[in-house]
Amino acid sequence: MRILLISANVASTPYSVYPLGMSMVAASLCNAGHEVQQCDLIQSDMSLDAIVDTIREYLPEMLGISIRNIDNVNLLNEKRYIEVVGKLVQRIREETKVPVILGGSGFSIMPEAVLRETGADYGVVGEGEALMLEFVENAARGVLPEERCIKAPPTLRGKEIPTPKYDDRLMEFYLKSGNIAAVQTKRGCTHSCVYCSYPVLEGSEIRCRDPRAVVDEIEDLAGRHKAGHVFFTDSVFNDDQNHYLAVIREMRERGVSIPWTAFFKPEGLDDESVKLMKRTGLASAEIGADASTDTTLRKLGKSFRFKDILECNDLFGRHDVGTAHFYMFGSPGETRETVLEGIDNIRNMKKTVSFIYMGVRILPGTPLARMAKREGLLSDEQDLLEPVYYIAPGIDRKWLEKTLTDGFAGVRNCVFPPDRLDSGLQFLYRMGHAGFLWNMVLPRKKSARERRTHHGNK
Repeated sequence: MRILLISANVASTPYSVYPLGMSMVAASLCNAGHEVQQCDLIQSDMSLDAIVDTIREYLPEMLGISIRNIDNVNLLNEKRYIEVVGKLVQRIREETKVPVILGGSGFSIMPEAVLRETGADYGVVGEGEALMLEFVENAARGVLPEERCIKAPPTLRGKEIPTPKYDDRLMEFYLKSGNIAAVQTKRGCTHSCVYCSYPVLEGSEIRCRDPRAVVDEIEDLAGRHKAGHVFFTDSVFNDDQNHYLAVIREMRERGVSIPWTAFFKPEGLDDESVKLMKRTGLASAEIGADASTDTTLRKLGKSFRFKDILECNDLFGRHDVGTAHFYMFGSPGETRETVLEGIDNIRNMKKTVSFIYMGVRILPGTPLARMAKREGLLSDEQDLLEPVYYIAPGIDRKWLEKTLTDGFAGVRNCVFPPDRLDSGLQFLYRMGHAGFLWNMVLPRKKSARERRTHHGNK
């Protein structure tokens, strides 16, 4: 069959992200002998007319739309993305009657609500590489499912997780925004954070790709596509099973070194592991702190405490690896006292950039959603397509916003609201700067030559 896949993501801050999931589905379909073309709303300058032109030229027999995010999870500057998908489906309907199937992480977290909102025909919930292929194979025989939502538990592992079919044209476009390519080394999350949708979407078991296939992919990105940086998109890179070290050792043995970053949990790392990662190009680290006091960390279901965050940050700092942290205020267990304690904890951290969010976006199927219902913050009828944020009972929203604004005022490396620097960083990327945004915010370390010049001018 001839299939057109469309990435409907419209979020481009702080930088645009290549539609990795769509290209993995494309690889699965192409490997089975189907013809696939990929297109993208951001690359098309948000133009629905451009997408329609592609449909007219390509004449697909089926259309798939990938949804990355429902909204921007920023209470202080809310942006909903699902309306764009609805308008896209409507325009497609005016042009063709072929089946329209939704997928992607944004769809899978609340599929029934998104189908109702957008008017698409079907949706695949979970791993699209398997489910979309099954849908297409059945449709080729004239068999369409009775249910609009097709669901299956996540099961792909190893070589079953395909290497993405990167689209040359799309990759060229996205590399112009920071020169960063995305790579996934594994799926699943073994942690139990109360707000997180990763275990819902990918399962609670780690399912790893073949390290050789991962490094083959990195070599292709750096060689054929000229990517200058890699972002490992795993929910947690330094998994307890140490699969991440197998990937790093494969890179080391093959002499592959490229600036890269990933999401880290502040546990299980030591000087030797960081040294090994540095040798393959580790340039910065995103540390999954999420809360800023022991009380709120415990209530979020974290297995570590704030001293572990400090020690992890110091560990990366000793090896000249820039770090970024993300914190949410108002989470379960939050009080006025923990807010003030958390502000002090964050302000006192060195050599790092901290992005501060107010409230915790409630997602379906998470422990936080069940907690919010017990506390009367949510009703059973709410589908959560309209964003709802958890702020602990007893915390006044206006007080919290003012306290965070005052607490982080004038602190360059503490960013509140979290999108405060977006426009400036986008400008830097447009001017040709490349790399990870935290390194642009952190004070730059002077070279030996600069230090000699400075001392010589005294």
